Amino acid sequence: MDESLAKGSGASVTDEGPIFLYDGDCGVCTRSVRFLLARDKDRRTVRFASLQGEVAAQVVGRHPELAGVDSMVWLDPRAGANPERVQSRSGAVIAAGLYLGGFWGGVARLGRLIPRPLRDWAYDFFARYRRRIPGMQEACTLPTPEESARFLDW
Repeated sequence: MDESLAKGSGASVTDEGPIFLYDGDCGVCTRSVRFLLARDKDRRTVRFASLQGEVAAQVVGRHPELAGVDSMVWLDPRAGANPERVQSRSGAVIAAGLYLGGFWGGVARLGRLIPRPLRDWAYDFFARYRRRIPGMQEACTLPTPEESARFLDW
């Protein structure tokens, strides 16, 4: 992997810890990144990368089932015996909630009770109309200098 893709202070794709891939052209997705940053008080290990960037291209190269995906993706290189676990759509949302823990972890655990096909249908329905939501068209959000170390590319 190309270690030079990392932005900020030395974060790289090969570092341990989850990566949240998001649609950099989507206001809802960039607000999701802001949501995670605001609630990750411990500034743990999650890092962020745009689906339009080179990090996402590397992930898609390893996981061809993600080709054409324009939704949120949660990649956890530490999950179980597999080298990395990839979840998209509602699975990514649940993984992010579990990562945050506390109240959001509880909401995520409840969400897992809903069958995945139904969760993904609801996710896809929302995603289809997300650009029509007032105030969600703006996608350009630059990280603060403190946050930039957690962005692999944007």
